[in-house]
Amino acid sequence: MKILVIGALGQVGSELVGVLQEKYGLDQVIASDIRDEAPANWRYEKLDVLDKDGLRKLVIDEKIDWIFNLAAMLSATAEQNVDFAWKLNMEGHLNTLNLAKEGIIKRLFWPSSIAVFGPSTPKDQTPQRTIMDPNTVYGISKLAGERWNAYYHEKFGVDVRSIRYPGLIGWKSLPGGGTTDYAVDIFHQARKTGSYESFLDEHTALPMMMMEDAVRATIEIMEAPDNEVKVRESYNLSGTSFNPDELTKEIKKHLPDFSISYAPDNRDIIAQSWPHSIDDAEARKDWGWNHKYGISELVVEMLEHI
Repeated sequence: MKILVIGALGQVGSELVGVLQEKYGLDQVIASDIRDEAPANWRYEKLDVLDKDGLRKLVIDEKIDWIFNLAAMLSATAEQNVDFAWKLNMEGHLNTLNLAKEGIIKRLFWPSSIAVFGPSTPKDQTPQRTIMDPNTVYGISKLAGERWNAYYHEKFGVDVRSIRYPGLIGWKSLPGGGTTDYAVDIFHQARKTGSYESFLDEHTALPMMMMEDAVRATIEIMEAPDNEVKVRESYNLSGTSFNPDELTKEIKKHLPDFSISYAPDNRDIIAQSWPHSIDDAEARKDWGWNHKYGISELVVEMLEHI
């Protein structure tokens, strides 16, 4: 089996590629992104997901079976470049969906996000099916992408699989412009300066997940038998939930002198519209999802590696 990871140099892709290489072999995993260089041990092709012809040629030439399309402009960055964020997030997804529709690839993974929820969504234990009124370009594009997933599966039999990622926390890459990225940057600043200024209010709670759990879930849903994947738009996924104050208290158990201050900005407004916690019972029931990291385990892992 041959796998293509698009957007491989981003926060998720940079860790996903290595795990896929271990499982399927170095020669079977091709990483792609728009940058010129990548880690030396990768099979790498420079590729823009918006280049429909270039994408098609690579997929056909390499006889790709599965695509993981991770190329996207994240929430806070997307608000600064609305037109291009919509173009990248939407057209890139449709380019890969159409390859699946034509039978050129067998299976497609595309990540959604808790950004699909909005101000009217129930905030606590947000259910799989609920009010979805996103108020960011990122969230709007992800909700539209979810509907395309369901449409392409129902109309054309496309085997597309998706997860609504919560905030993702990992130590192998730097923050990438997302609203939840405070929970990555805080660890870098804790080690570097011993203090952190949060752009979220101390009580703004968000669903979070350790990157190792997110990568494992991404592979598990792709490997699940077809009959176990019952939700085709995108699955809720949960690991843990906390606010900056709770995270700070956990960090101080290991770094007692660490301090935090607060200067909420527009990213806090975005975060206030998102869920505080997620109900992911359907993912657990359908394909056996189970998280490994709670807040305590997450903090230990991050401080050990940063």
